[in-house]
Amino acid sequence: MSALFSPMDLRALTARNRLWVSPMCQYSVEREDGVPTAWHLTHLGAFAVGGAGVVMTEATAVTADGRISPHDTGIWNDEQRDAWAPIAQFIKSQGAIAAIQLAHAGRKASTWRPWATERGTVPQSAGGWDTVAPSAVAFEGYDVPRELRADELPAIVEAFVEGARRSLEAGFELLEIHAAHGYLLHQFLSPLSNLRTDEYGGSLENRARLVLEIVRAVRAEAGSEVPIFVRFSATDWADNGWNKEDTKTVARWAVEAGADLFDISSGGLVTGVTIPVGKGYQVPLAAHVHEDDLPVSAVGMITEARHAEEIVASGEADAVMMARELLRDPHFPLRAAAELGVEIDYIPVQYLRAPYPKG
Repeated sequence: MSALFSPMDLRALTARNRLWVSPMCQYSVEREDGVPTAWHLTHLGAFAVGGAGVVMTEATAVTADGRISPHDTGIWNDEQRDAWAPIAQFIKSQGAIAAIQLAHAGRKASTWRPWATERGTVPQSAGGWDTVAPSAVAFEGYDVPRELRADELPAIVEAFVEGARRSLEAGFELLEIHAAHGYLLHQFLSPLSNLRTDEYGGSLENRARLVLEIVRAVRAEAGSEVPIFVRFSATDWADNGWNKEDTKTVARWAVEAGADLFDISSGGLVTGVTIPVGKGYQVPLAAHVHEDDLPVSAVGMITEARHAEEIVASGEADAVMMARELLRDPHFPLRAAAELGVEIDYIPVQYLRAPYPKG
């Protein structure tokens, strides 16, 4: 029996395995209006054909000013919803769960694409916009954001709710709330970026307030059958920053608010830190959160079938998220099953003439 290729129940859904697609930004919207394109259908569809259990979109903005770059996808209007619909439908038609990550970039919004020659904040003359954050503290090299007023935060919550509603209308079956990698919700969580003195700053409970309000509101909108994940950066890798104990505590609160599983990554809030990047370097962070019987997925430099199998079989995590290895081989799950000697019944019949060699 393979732990990695055992099914996993997620509320009303069952993932066919525990090898899932991590959100990966593509910066490939052509018209700078947040509408996904044929690129997104091909990119995400390949993972579904390739045997992944859950296929998740890139960070998809719930507001126009929440995009990481002008070339990011969105879910704040009906045109975007309608463009996502055939993508979600195709993912499901191949037996995978269609999932979407709902996001707001906060002070890390309005940036250039990674392959652009420019760096930092995109000026308004080039399609950029003013950014917002819990406090007027800039990410290094970016413009200083405007501090959000407390009376503006209900609209942020509502934007996530509306994004969830449109996502479900588009056919997505699983929702993830992005509270990691230095984006808006992570900015509220960390004392390094949240210097507020009102009910959304100071104590851990206050800094977690916005995330928990969003989880509760999205759960109310989604109903009882839709799985809700939360992605956390388990540590800022910085002194006096957000850490793995904070993550575990807020994850427990998030379960009470309606979350089902925590997608554990790390970093992204500040620069100039030392991150021990290496094989499976973030798995211990997922395992730490998992100690309290909190469902988690692990991600980060997991590139081999047997390593992914060990992570799940050992109980360090309930599932493995993959990113770069899937870019190299979108059919990695089919190859992994062969390497592990697992018989699966979801190899596309069109590809049966070219089976992966068994391990």
